Amino acid sequence: MLRSVTEIVGYGLSAEDGDLGSVDDFYFDDDRWTIRYLVAEAGSFWKDHRVLLSPIAFRQPDWATHRFHVALTREKVKNSPSIDLAKPVSRQYERDYYQYYGWPAYWGPPGGPGWGEGPFPPTTVGSLPAEEDRAALEEGGDPHLRSVREVSGYHIVGLDGELGHVADFIVDDETWAIRYLVVDTSNWWMGKKVLVAPLWASAIDWSQRKVHLVLNRESIKACPEWNSETPVNREYEVRLYDYYGRPAYFGDNGGSQDTNKEIRLP
Repeated sequence: MLRSVTEIVGYGLSAEDGDLGSVDDFYFDDDRWTIRYLVAEAGSFWKDHRVLLSPIAFRQPDWATHRFHVALTREKVKNSPSIDLAKPVSRQYERDYYQYYGWPAYWGPPGGPGWGEGPFPPTTVGSLPAEEDRAALEEGGDPHLRSVREVSGYHIVGLDGELGHVADFIVDDETWAIRYLVVDTSNWWMGKKVLVAPLWASAIDWSQRKVHLVLNRESIKACPEWNSETPVNREYEVRLYDYYGRPAYFGDNGGSQDTNKEIRLP
């Protein structure tokens, strides 16, 4: 099912043996547009400490009680590699992290797809980056990892001017792929909120906090109306992709298919 990320932030967080604090943020990979980590604020568990949790540990959230469950013990999380989230997440940290938990690395072999295309990460350990790739990543952090909190508020720029700003992200709660950016057009046109697939972006300017789309203002104005009070359903998605004339991530039978390579923009 498709879910709002900002709706999940603030959910209570449970380990196998008790409370683990709350969901504070998410980190996503802007190359594959997939959630790679949940940021846990473990204040009531141990003071002023935040940790990263991979989707590999995610279990079915309790949407009714706003509680997120992970298949880990409190002690296991407490002893995980420490991290300073004021700095970029380094690839060295990620290597230590996945080795600590014995989980597969999402980036996979150099040039490979990594996990994030199927319904869930694989259960075998993935390959680590080639030796020559490590130095650059470990020095400045993984340039593809971005905080949901950070990117919320980025300006959205179309082919003929500004369209609004990023208000939210819509994710698939099975694959944790980001399916849509929620664009708030209130600083441009009537306060309408619209959905755009992240792969319809031509460029992201991180220094200027801008996302550039290959869409114009008129197309945004006339796009299928979206009601933010109701879940995104497949009927609406079909209308949206048909309107823009772009290939969908789902097949004709409603099943998932990977179209990242097909619709990657220059």
